Amino acid sequence: MSKLLEIKDLNYKKNNKVILSDVNLSLDKGKIVGLLGENGAGKTTLIRLIVGVNAIKEGVITVDGAVKKVDIKQNVSMTDHLAGFPRGTKLSDIEKFYQNVYPDFSTKKFSEISNYLGLDMTKRIAGLSTGTLGKLVIALTLSRETKLYLLDEPLSGIDSMTRKKIISSIIRWKSDDSTILISDHYVTEIASLLDDVVIIKDQTIYEVSSVEDIQEKYHLGIEDYYEKVYEGGLPNE
Repeated sequence: MSKLLEIKDLNYKKNNKVILSDVNLSLDKGKIVGLLGENGAGKTTLIRLIVGVNAIKEGVITVDGAVKKVDIKQNVSMTDHLAGFPRGTKLSDIEKFYQNVYPDFSTKKFSEISNYLGLDMTKRIAGLSTGTLGKLVIALTLSRETKLYLLDEPLSGIDSMTRKKIISSIIRWKSDDSTILISDHYVTEIASLLDDVVIIKDQTIYEVSSVEDIQEKYHLGIEDYYEKVYEGGLPNE
């Protein structure tokens, strides 16, 4: 199976503080991968480095063969919580913005997802609950026809019913050859989605395992496995 994402010898500092050190990672096409780690472990930083929001000074990131930032951005869709839009912006105007900025944005797909999630496109950002904003972010992110989707805390602050709806939409609208890298604190709820797990610990990629291997080797669920890794209860092999 060909690799969609490859990270080699990545190091990253901010204000002279080491955030990520000696990161090496490769992800296959067609997978849903959980990116797990405690607060401050570097999950969001890694996602921002992949998409090019943060500049790489040491190391190489390749997405579907592309190394240049401009080419990588064409192959990556990342959740954006829309802080750059004025609070009075209508949802329909945000959709138009995505249509204009991203040539791969599918209005058909967005219409399907937004209808499924019950979005009212006449609403304005200021009138959205946290859950509805989360639905909008997911609909916009998944409506781009890209190879790699980076979902950074898509369920944060959202009620249980909305989380289930968002998870269902991820399953429904993921194409077979695309890969989703999802970081979230709701490990139990996303566990059913995952093919593989990547754990960040001690500023680096501490463990990469398939869900199948974890279950066969340790007889544990994903959340229990993740907790034991952080507690030092499992060998780092």
